[in-house]
Amino acid sequence: MLYNSLAFNAMKSGLDGLAIEQKMILHNLANYETPGFKSKSVTFDKVLAVIDGDKATFGTPVVEGAKVEANVVKNGKGKKIIVFKYKPKKGYRRKQGHRQPYTKVTIGKISV
Repeated sequence: MLYNSLAFNAMKSGLDGLAIEQKMILHNLANYETPGFKSKSVTFDKVLAVIDGDKATFGTPVVEGAKVEANVVKNGKGKKIIVFKYKPKKGYRRKQGHRQPYTKVTIGKISV
């Protein structure tokens, strides 16, 4: 599969590298660790690799001067997860819910 402009991006909210391209929508970015996600636009500067057709640039560990600009579409919460703790024969039962916060962004411009 060939992409015109493809970048691998590592963000502060995790250790994962994400394969992205322009106009792509990313859903489950954890917004509780990454500052600046309350604004309408975000710039990611930790780009691991930029591949444009046959030309590839790989960083050690990041590509110097490379940026990915994105627009925040939505801040929200995910589906509810039920956490249930139980110990048999002891009458110990605890039920707790959790909704993971997320940020949905659209990738705008990838610059090197």
